[in-house]
Amino acid sequence: MIENQIEFNKVKEIWSGLAVTVTAKEKIDRKWIIFDEGTLKKELKDTTDARELIEKLGNPPLQDVSEILEILAIAGKGDCLTPYQLERVQVILTVLERLSSYLRRGHQYLNSLSFYDESLNTQPELREEIAMQIRGERVDDHASKLLFEIRMKIGQLEDEMKKKAEAVIRNNRDCMADSFYTTRNGRICVPVKKEYRYKIPGSLIDKSGTGSTVFVEPESVTSIGEEVQGLRIDEENEVYRILYTLTAMVAECADTLTENMRLIEKLDYIFSKGKLSMELGANEPRINLDRRIVLKEARHPLMDPQISVPLNFELGINNRGVVITGPNTGGKTVAIKTVMLNAVMAQCGLHVCCKDADICMNSGYFSDIGDGQNITDNLSTFSSHIKNVLNILGEIDKDGFVIMDELGSGTDPQEGMGIAIAILEKLRESGANFLVTTHYPEVKEYAGRSEGIVNARMVFDRQTLQPTYQMIIGEAGESCAFYIADRLGMPKDMLNIAVAAAYGEAAVDSYAFHTEKLEKARSGKKISRIDADHKTNTVSHKFKIGDSVMVLPDNKVGIVCEEVNDKGVLRVQIAKRKIWINHKRVKLHVKAEELYPEDYDMSIVFDTVENRKKRHDMGRKYTTEVIEYNEND
Repeated sequence: MIENQIEFNKVKEIWSGLAVTVTAKEKIDRKWIIFDEGTLKKELKDTTDARELIEKLGNPPLQDVSEILEILAIAGKGDCLTPYQLERVQVILTVLERLSSYLRRGHQYLNSLSFYDESLNTQPELREEIAMQIRGERVDDHASKLLFEIRMKIGQLEDEMKKKAEAVIRNNRDCMADSFYTTRNGRICVPVKKEYRYKIPGSLIDKSGTGSTVFVEPESVTSIGEEVQGLRIDEENEVYRILYTLTAMVAECADTLTENMRLIEKLDYIFSKGKLSMELGANEPRINLDRRIVLKEARHPLMDPQISVPLNFELGINNRGVVITGPNTGGKTVAIKTVMLNAVMAQCGLHVCCKDADICMNSGYFSDIGDGQNITDNLSTFSSHIKNVLNILGEIDKDGFVIMDELGSGTDPQEGMGIAIAILEKLRESGANFLVTTHYPEVKEYAGRSEGIVNARMVFDRQTLQPTYQMIIGEAGESCAFYIADRLGMPKDMLNIAVAAAYGEAAVDSYAFHTEKLEKARSGKKISRIDADHKTNTVSHKFKIGDSVMVLPDNKVGIVCEEVNDKGVLRVQIAKRKIWINHKRVKLHVKAEELYPEDYDMSIVFDTVENRKKRHDMGRKYTTEVIEYNEND
């Protein structure tokens, strides 16, 4: 599934976690691209408005409404709501009031999303009625005058019953098994020894497990208890009258409240897009119908922005297809995923992880990435890829967007190259936008001479064997396999055989490998590099001892204490610590001649007072002093 291949499913997991209502989460789970330009631009504006309100007013007061919708349905059918259910209604009415207030405060920013408050009916009278009559999931004593009087009378009678029971116990201590009354089956009883059962007039209610104690409700208590039971019936009738009255009030505005709940779900979905934009540090893209995709400083939403290298990309301005080449681990796959994922997010009404983006609408998105081997269908990796590619070619049209990784791989290189070119030709004829990666040099040549297709390469630092994840459009890259093998220790004779086998004997002299440099360095010979990337540079003269430099990316200022060596590394003193660092991470701040007078003793800057004194003594006499250096000196 394309969502999984480009990792949009993982973006949706983050997005869903920012929503509150079940309905919004379900909508996010089903979300896919929008085909109507007007609808898409409206959704993008909603996302922008939601983010603006969140940034200025904080997160909106939203809550899941699934339970409330069920309660409203019960009230609509005429069933009596419980005190708990009525309290849930009161809570959601409070949420509506707070949400309305939140949106009203957004009017000052002329934010169109804030005017949804006009569609909210907060029902203040109903909220106040429930608040006055229901508390702690029960009908409050003061819900009505009659209920208050009944409960007061019940309380008085129960106190009187307890006093009667205590009097029976005091007057018949010898007959009692205990000195306290108890409650059995909701009735007040005294614990009587079995043998004195008939000495205490009253009704037998219960007996102990051993049978040695019986629990008797005294006659004096029974008469009062009957009166209490009558009052209990009156209390229940009054409670139901109050509950039915409140239920009727809820049912009367059930339709309006249901609409408000649907509006909360809608706003929750919209605000979840704003929260996602803030979570990802994203920006609103522009939408065009000119088949143009321009991304500035784009990054993959799931990559750490602190380590992710921004990608600049263009497609559809002077070309319909881009063929990306470069070494393994050079970031080709991440690059094509980044482009398509940002395009999909834009067409779903989401902000994109770019500093600036101009993205076209596409009729469909198609991808062929990763190992599609299927053991059940007995398909090899190559067979699975071809099957998927043929399905794509059968569905694609001029308004579609395709990405394919390692085009033509998984089979004989010569035949794979031919298939890759045939696929590219079909994609070019379709008029669709496409982005593919490959290692085949013949495919680079095909892209270079074909109208509507352009080469691009991912930059690779041969010195450090590290990818820079930067894309250069208009240039073809190379796999750098020989240089990687060289750096990892492959002998020179093996490397020469590999070059000759790949490109012929004449190409061997065009490679200057690290092992060859070491051998010639040991023999005192100098070597010349044919490749432009290997030409002797003048960086060693760029920095001099005493220069003030800025170390990137931390922007810390230091002093050069050792000039650049043949590996392109220099030593810089920052505070009281000396570090080795690649010259590419250093920027000249102030030249030494502007900081110090001519013939200035730089040891004052770099050495300790104690070591300088020892060095002075060594220069004028014999001494047994030893100059000590730590690892930072």
